[in-house]
Order: sequence, then C-alpha cells, then structure tokens
Amino acid sequence: MSRKPMTAPKVAVIGAGSWGTTFGKILADGGSNVTMWARRPEQALEIRESKRNSQYLPGINLPRSMTATPHLSEALDGAEQIFLSIPSQTARENLKAIRPLIAGSDAPIISLMKGVEKSSGLRMSQVIEQELRIDPARIAVASGPNLALEIAREQPTAAVISSTSRETAEAVARLASNRYFRTFVNTDVTGTEFGGVLKNLIAVAIGIVDGVGYGENTKASIITRGLVEMTDFAVAYGAEPETLQGLAGLGDLIATCQSPLSRNNTAGRLLGQGYSMRDVVKQMNQTAEGLASVAPVLQLAKEVGVDMPIVRQVKMVLDGQMNPRDIAPHLTTDDDTPKGERTQYGQAGGGGALRRALQRAFNQFRNSGRSASGH
Repeated sequence: MSRKPMTAPKVAVIGAGSWGTTFGKILADGGSNVTMWARRPEQALEIRESKRNSQYLPGINLPRSMTATPHLSEALDGAEQIFLSIPSQTARENLKAIRPLIAGSDAPIISLMKGVEKSSGLRMSQVIEQELRIDPARIAVASGPNLALEIAREQPTAAVISSTSRETAEAVARLASNRYFRTFVNTDVTGTEFGGVLKNLIAVAIGIVDGVGYGENTKASIITRGLVEMTDFAVAYGAEPETLQGLAGLGDLIATCQSPLSRNNTAGRLLGQGYSMRDVVKQMNQTAEGLASVAPVLQLAKEVGVDMPIVRQVKMVLDGQMNPRDIAPHLTTDDDTPKGERTQYGQAGGGGALRRALQRAFNQFRNSGRSASGH
C-alpha cells in the first residue's frame, strides 16, 4: 500500500461553501496542510482564526492545519494539488482568474463540482481543460455519496476519484483519504462526472413528490427508473455502465434522493409544496446544481436520442407547465404496449440490474481500492 509523504503536502481548496470546507477538512484530517480560498474576507477570517465556518457547517470544529484567505494568489501559492468547489455556472470566470496564477505549476486540478455549464452543456472537467489550457491528464474529478454535513461530522463514507491518468487519480486519492473517508479510483471521467450531475436531477424529482406528499412506492420507482435514465444517458456519451452502478452513480443517487441534507432534494420539496422556481432560489442558502443542469442535460439527451421522462417532467414543473401533483415520470410511455424493464444499452433491467448495482456498491466498500477500481 502506498504511504503518504513524510512532509505534509500543501493543497488549496477554491471555494468555502459546505462541500469545499468539508473537503478541506477531509484533506487536513488525511495529513495535508490546507489553504481555503473564501470569496468573503470575514468568512476567511473565521476559518483562519476560529477554525469554524458557521454559515455552512454550524457546530463543526475545523482542523488546525486548515487556514483560509480571500486572496486567490495566496491560496494557490505552492499548492501541490488544487481542488475546485465553486458553483458550476460561475466556474469559467473563476478559472480565468486562476490560470495566470498557476502558469508555472504542474499541480493536479480536481473538480468537486457536480453540474454542467448551462451555456455550453460542457462537463466541469471540460470547462477546466478549456480555461486552464492544461493536459487532461492533470485533471481529476471527485464524486460519490457525499452529503457534506454528515462527512464533516466524520460519519464514514466513500468516494471515487477519476482521471484519464490513473497516476493522477491515485495521487489525489492518497491525499483525499482518512479514517472516515475512503477513496477509490477509475479512469472513466465521463461516467463519474455525469453520475454526479444526473443524480441531482433525479433528486429534484424525488423532492417534488416528497413535497406533494406521495409515499415510498412513488419515490422508489422514480429512483429505480432514474438509474436507468442516468445510465442510458451516460453510456450514450461514452461512459462505462459499471460506473453508474457504483459510488458515483447509484451510491450518490441513494444518498441525494433520501436525505433532507441534500440541496437538490430540498429544492424539489419546495417546488412540490407550490413555491415557484424564483421563490425556491431565494429561499435556498446554497446552490442546488440540479436546477441549472436540467435544460442543458435535456438538450444533450436530445442530441444522442436518449429519452429522459423524469428530467423532462422536472423541467415542466420548473417552467410552471405542470402541476407538481401531476408528476409521474415513471408512468410515462410512448404507448400502452408493455415494455421490458431494461436499459437502452442492452443490459437486462429490473431486479437483476439493481441487485448487480447494489452488489457492486457493496463490494467497493468491502474490497480494497486497488482491487475494486476498474476501467
């Protein structure tokens, strides 16, 4: 097993919301010296002096090896790895500011973001590659069942680090591991990223039906069919189906759909209770990436001929074209002819597919990262 370096590596986390701060804590608890970049000076001061981020992680004490600054150049100076945790829709402008500051660096850039750019439909790793003009082998993404507050409370979980370079993925995974946070690796960046994006959209749907007052049968059927939609979409864009059955797909889907800590679930629940999208955005203290990703994902699905009835009905609710009480995407078919329960890429669906997916997720927790990771 690879050991962590004797001297504590210096890493930077750009963005001090709940997930960025939590990931900073993960890295610090794994032995790194972490410098957070916080947009607001008062937030940086609280993290630096009080070891707290009371707005986003109330009640959580941060490690002494975490500090923060409102100055990008200070956060990035000497960083051996750079983690990005900023809203996907503002990622490009932040990356423009970062590029000249890392001109002489070969540090890996790791996306903690789970969204697609609304204007282009690009995944975050693609936006990073475009704006930083770096080799894709330096780029990694992190995804998995990662509700920030639970992890900040050190409740054990796991995640996937993905990069086209296995070496990069493993280097990042070594730092992003500790006694309560386990990381696995793969090279299926497309599947890992799309898993993190698409589960947000299904979570919004679950939130809507929860807000309406529908029960567990409705939610279970949407989650199950949602996994099929996610897999069909991702595979159409070149992902491995197994990735969607692992932590970045099924694992993240379960966590995000069933937890009131999920921002996307919360946004959907407010929609289901009758709030308009504008009201939901006003009420939310943090970004719900799923809301901004609905339209670009549907456009991407259209381009490859993948039908996504769940996402389509979520958009209709968002646009005010459907009463939330009428949402029933799991009932949508082109006609009344009985359909086989299988995905478009040809694997048998139904209980068999779900059992295999659950077994794979279990195996990833049980086995070592080296033996469990594929691709």
